[in-house]
Amino acid sequence: MTASQTNQRIDGKRLWDTLMGYAEIGGTAKGGVRRLALSDVDRRGRDKFRADCEALGLTVRVDAIGNMFARRAGRDPSRLPVLFGSHLDSQPSGGKFDGALGVLAGLEVMRSLNDLGIVTEAPVELINWTDEEGARFGHSLMGSGVWAGVYTQEKAYGLTDTEGHTVEASLDAIGYRGAEPARYFAADAYFELHIEQGPILEREQKTIGIVTGAQAQVWYDAVVIGQDSHAGTTPPSTRKDALVCAARIIDLVDRMMRARGEDGRGTVGQLLVSPNSRNVIPGEVRFSVEFRHPDEAEVARLDAQFPREAGFIARDCGVKLELTTLFKIPAQPFDAACVDLVRQGAAKLGYPTREIVSGAGHDAVYVARHIPTAMIFTPCKDGLSHNEAESIEPGEAEAGCQVLFEAILARANRSVG
Repeated sequence: MTASQTNQRIDGKRLWDTLMGYAEIGGTAKGGVRRLALSDVDRRGRDKFRADCEALGLTVRVDAIGNMFARRAGRDPSRLPVLFGSHLDSQPSGGKFDGALGVLAGLEVMRSLNDLGIVTEAPVELINWTDEEGARFGHSLMGSGVWAGVYTQEKAYGLTDTEGHTVEASLDAIGYRGAEPARYFAADAYFELHIEQGPILEREQKTIGIVTGAQAQVWYDAVVIGQDSHAGTTPPSTRKDALVCAARIIDLVDRMMRARGEDGRGTVGQLLVSPNSRNVIPGEVRFSVEFRHPDEAEVARLDAQFPREAGFIARDCGVKLELTTLFKIPAQPFDAACVDLVRQGAAKLGYPTREIVSGAGHDAVYVARHIPTAMIFTPCKDGLSHNEAESIEPGEAEAGCQVLFEAILARANRSVG
């Protein structure tokens, strides 16, 4: 069979069975997954992934941050590889499909290429990125971030979990600190399949999301410092209530988000109140703030407006506000040619589509800084993710995998001058 015969189908049932099989590794009583990065459960998932790849004749290597690369040779070894993948780690109470869909659909692509006897012109390479979620060590997109040079391996190695275990020690503990340097290498393209993690595709009854890029983001840590005092004896005129100030700033975040319409995103997801006693006026509140928007200029405006207005609120409350910018990620457009291959593949298969901007951060966002990149979204029930009830239909997984197959094959077999 020649590589030009691209109207072949992946095995949807085998893909679904694979998804359900991996979901048993760290499976929870509520039907979700707990597979924290670099834990023993993660090791079991990695070991299975390595074995499944090697059973297909793929060459598996691991870099110094634990990213796993499984290569299938192409007809022309001088060609740059076409990369694809996602992550196998999960949130503490995560779902079966976040990340795993992209890795295991990639595994199905490899199996289908073998079954169909297809030899691609360029090599193709499947990736399991380390710690995309950031749930254990507090730094999301760790593996792809180190690989892309966004931050150093030394910084990642020094990160600790709540029990004081470092990333470096945890990599050694599970046997996945590889000898290969954790830095980006030349590649022809990167494709990532992922559930949308939002409600748009399901609401509009679209089978495939053609992802054109990712939103700009800015994240802050906020600390409001007031004064602990007795709830029954302290009159309004002398109160320095840190929680009242925090509540007004949280309302500001929500108002600023809603002023941007349906494209606006503003969230406070963490809140720590001290001393957290029923009859004590809170003297300190720590909380997270983040804004996201497809328009980088809009995030810049949010970044200028929020600290100023939050400062006014703190002044009026008679408390101190410490605001630290954690990071600011620019909007990341994806490669037009790669996006078009996703568009063409979905059109060829007759799937209803819509163009969409990713609201979440993904490994693809960092990879796109060096490699032409595109993403494919599938719907998820009620837009729910980072939740044990996360759910997609078998046909949705199959459709996403089939589009991934088409895009990879088209890119790997393209004419290069």
